[in-house]
Amino acid sequence: MKSSLLSIPLFSDMHSEHLDMLSGQLQHIKYTRNSIIISEGDMSDSLYLVNKGEIKIYISDQNGREIQLNTLGPGDYFGELSLLDQKPRSASAITLCDSELSVISSKALMRCLNKSPAMAMRMLQSLAKGMRDATELQRRLALMDVYGRLRKTLLALSRRVDDMNIVEPKPTQQEIANMIGASREMVSRIITNLKINDYIETTRDSIIIRQELPDKL
Repeated sequence: MKSSLLSIPLFSDMHSEHLDMLSGQLQHIKYTRNSIIISEGDMSDSLYLVNKGEIKIYISDQNGREIQLNTLGPGDYFGELSLLDQKPRSASAITLCDSELSVISSKALMRCLNKSPAMAMRMLQSLAKGMRDATELQRRLALMDVYGRLRKTLLALSRRVDDMNIVEPKPTQQEIANMIGASREMVSRIITNLKINDYIETTRDSIIIRQELPDKL
């Protein structure tokens, strides 16, 4: 587990003895698909490391609609905010497939932060980057029309495979609508238009972006 910790940017500058101490206090948990790991509003203070699988981070509005914030994979981590400020969870996390995570308690991590200034600085930098990215995304989405928001969201969710971008697992049209603040009907019309013009292809599990999406439809 020590070597896998080193592959995570947050821990890459830690001294060997601190890594030994931390790895000895990790709890390893396996989750099946669609397992809720944490829920928005929960009082808990652990940090989660993704070893295998995919995790969806999301929030819900007062009507119960989900808004996806991010999708995490191996090497990513989440839960650091409540770990640091001891306040209720600001978002929920659910597995998108069978996953394996490591959990670090607040006490164990705080002992390491006290002994490793480099790790503390790395966490602060990570938090600052997350806040900047969220602010920039909100700014851009606010200035875009519905298609522009959908285009940016598809690209943000995709990963590059050969000469195409693939969104996998495939979000539903309602999930996309929730992400971009639009109606499902509007999303359906845009997706259909993109398919007719051969910009994208949809399968049961993915959205394949076959060519560069146009700036405007």
